[in-house]
Amino acid sequence: MARERNYVSEAVMRRMPKYYRYLTDMEKAGIERVSSKELSQRMGLTASQIRQDFNCFGGFGQQGYGYNVSELRHEIHKILGLHKKHSIIIIGAGNIGQALANYTGFEKDGFLVKCLFDINPRLIGMSIRGKPIYDIDELEDYLKENQVHIAAICTPKEKAQEVAERLIKNGIKGIWNFAAVDIVVPNNNDVIVENVHLSDSLYTISFQMSGE
Repeated sequence: MARERNYVSEAVMRRMPKYYRYLTDMEKAGIERVSSKELSQRMGLTASQIRQDFNCFGGFGQQGYGYNVSELRHEIHKILGLHKKHSIIIIGAGNIGQALANYTGFEKDGFLVKCLFDINPRLIGMSIRGKPIYDIDELEDYLKENQVHIAAICTPKEKAQEVAERLIKNGIKGIWNFAAVDIVVPNNNDVIVENVHLSDSLYTISFQMSGE
């Protein structure tokens, strides 16, 4: 029996999308079975770590048999909640917001961008790949009338916390934050916030290249 998700560490959960991505590529390549050792060589993890991670959810393989790639991918698909549809709105229709709206890859995994919101009158009334851009003043009414699971914040950092609080007040439980500041929510709040700092990856590369 799989363990309750509350007992699974954040480190393990953050590795699950990587497993899913590699298994998806393997399935497309026609690979039917894989051992933890083979998977570790592909992913740069240890075979022991992979087995421990999968055991957090009950384990999926058999000793001496390995993992069925398609079945394991399907199980992780469910663990990640990708068997459900998730509606997304984007707050901020600037470069990052438009890039998210234009990207078609999310849809195959059930993440459906419904619309964008902005304060710029030149953008309001336009659409990005068929997704309308509304005035930010219409946000609360839209949330009352439509079921939205995730909101992506692509605003200037000075507005991000204020926008997040408006979203939370109106029932949003998932915030995907691309503003250059960390969104803070109370510890007792059940809202999930993922702060994405694109510059962090570049800083990491810079550090590793510096030889310091």
